[in-house]
Amino acid sequence: MTASTTHTLEAPGAVLHYDVRPVQGSTAPILLMIGSPMDASGFTALAARFTDRTVVTYDPRGAGRSVLTEGAPRSTPDLHADDVARVITAIGGGPVDVFASSGGAVNALALVARRPELVRVLVAHEPPLAQALPDRDNVLAAIADIGETYQAKGWGAGMAKFIASTSVRGEFPADPADLPVPSPAEFGLPTDDDGSRDDVLLAQNLITCTHYQPHYEALRAASTRIFIGVGVESEGQIAYRAGTAVAERLGVEPAVFPSHHGGFMEGDFGMKGEPDAFAATLRSLLDS
Repeated sequence: MTASTTHTLEAPGAVLHYDVRPVQGSTAPILLMIGSPMDASGFTALAARFTDRTVVTYDPRGAGRSVLTEGAPRSTPDLHADDVARVITAIGGGPVDVFASSGGAVNALALVARRPELVRVLVAHEPPLAQALPDRDNVLAAIADIGETYQAKGWGAGMAKFIASTSVRGEFPADPADLPVPSPAEFGLPTDDDGSRDDVLLAQNLITCTHYQPHYEALRAASTRIFIGVGVESEGQIAYRAGTAVAERLGVEPAVFPSHHGGFMEGDFGMKGEPDAFAATLRSLLDS
């Protein structure tokens, strides 16, 4: 695997960290891999399968090494998009190819709507855009309930409810109380509340990411070629359903990937995917 170099970049309210795996002599566009709140460490396996081009990964603000600084504004997809634009400018200005996962896919759609000239191809994998769903009011109520549980009972309780809700297949009931409420212990999560309320997912990104409304008209008009990816094993879950709904609004067919929401990983964070097959599908889209 190509050795990486780490760089820092100042942004309003944060110091961003990004990693560059250079490939000398490659004529392929730089491939930028982004998640949110997943940091660069989640893309180790996927980056290792693209040794024929320069790969860049980064830690979103508030995650991993990218610490928030005094006066940091509320994190939103548009703010994250500005951060990604800064990274692209720092590595040469693009246009780059982007693989974006989960909340990173939401942020990448915000970026392309605002700065399409920076991105040649975007593959947005399972963006959890609840606003695009036919049962959006029920899903948004469930998401609000997750946030309230986190604030009231702490990280273990909030994360257990998050995992259970994102695993539901099909439309949500009107009352969040009708959804399963697992014990944190069922997922190996702490049952005690340590008092902290600074989790990057539950405290920072949960609401702003899922509630975001993409600028569909700008995306349809963009010079960027956009693919919306879904995992074959995720069918019926929130991120899969949202991905297919976004694809429909953009007038494109969803690109079906092997495995699940984290199908590009090989056991990181307990998520065992199919990185070889996933990378092959991604490469076919980038090269099409």
